[in-house]
Amino acid sequence: MPRPRCQQISLADTPYYHIVSRCVRRTFLCGQDHVTGKSFEHRRQWIEDRIRLLASLFAVDIAAYAVMSNHYHLVVKLDPAQADSWSDDDVLRRWTCLFNGPLLVQRYLAGGNQESYELAQVGEFAQCYRQRLASLSWFMKCLNEPIARQANEEDGCTGHFWEARFKSQALRTEAALLSCMAYVDLNPVRAGMADTPETSEHTSIKERIAPRFDLAQAVREQMKLDALLRFDGPVKPLLSFEGAFADREQPGIPFAFQDYLSLVDYTGRAIDPRKKGAIAGSQPPILQRLGLTPDQWLTQSTQFEAMYRPKRRRSAA
Repeated sequence: MPRPRCQQISLADTPYYHIVSRCVRRTFLCGQDHVTGKSFEHRRQWIEDRIRLLASLFAVDIAAYAVMSNHYHLVVKLDPAQADSWSDDDVLRRWTCLFNGPLLVQRYLAGGNQESYELAQVGEFAQCYRQRLASLSWFMKCLNEPIARQANEEDGCTGHFWEARFKSQALRTEAALLSCMAYVDLNPVRAGMADTPETSEHTSIKERIAPRFDLAQAVREQMKLDALLRFDGPVKPLLSFEGAFADREQPGIPFAFQDYLSLVDYTGRAIDPRKKGAIAGSQPPILQRLGLTPDQWLTQSTQFEAMYRPKRRRSAA
């Protein structure tokens, strides 16, 4: 039987997780429905903008993402220390960008006079919201629920839109993190939706190579659509690459971006169906630092979900 979420998320083991959410209906999450001829491509932008908006509000960093036809992938880093550094006012403003909040909180943010016991209650709300803004489950709830409502309204139907709760995989090693990021960034190439990583729309690799200069404006427009007008902070960029390994704990991804690009390009050419699995002649040096052979790397980066799928526990007879 599936393990409880609390047993799948452990910051003591790793802050990095691979997330997958799949659509339950025959109708596509995005893409082209070949039966009806209707296009759902515009929904990719809904998801991409929502991901970046929530990353700016939550103590969650995005390392990689890819929006596919009937599912999407995320590689996230949970960072509760970010939430701990926020003031109570900052926490309340962030939370009320997503939810109205109790009347006490609304009055407090509006600058109304409040008694001491009311202020104490507001402080308790702030502590509760601080924990939620550092929670992966709340991040995914705030991502999937609005998309489901928006898609159901557009389709003129009701009922479940997502297959189930999101699936999560812990990335406990640098090799797991890097192979998962490459697996996510190369999803469109592997699915035949794009020829190269740099032409893969709605992916983190495309954004890193050719940044969208209108990203902040796009997120602001999404905030207006959702009436999220209280938060005036910056749009958080993708989690940065910090270079080679260091003796200290690194807040960003512990690799050089150029090395990662070389590795993704190498992998993309190796799995190109036109090449029939041919391995490129030059091996990126980052594989040597990870202690992986080219064959081991290609297996991990192309079969990541199968290799790292958690084992099901057998029930007692």
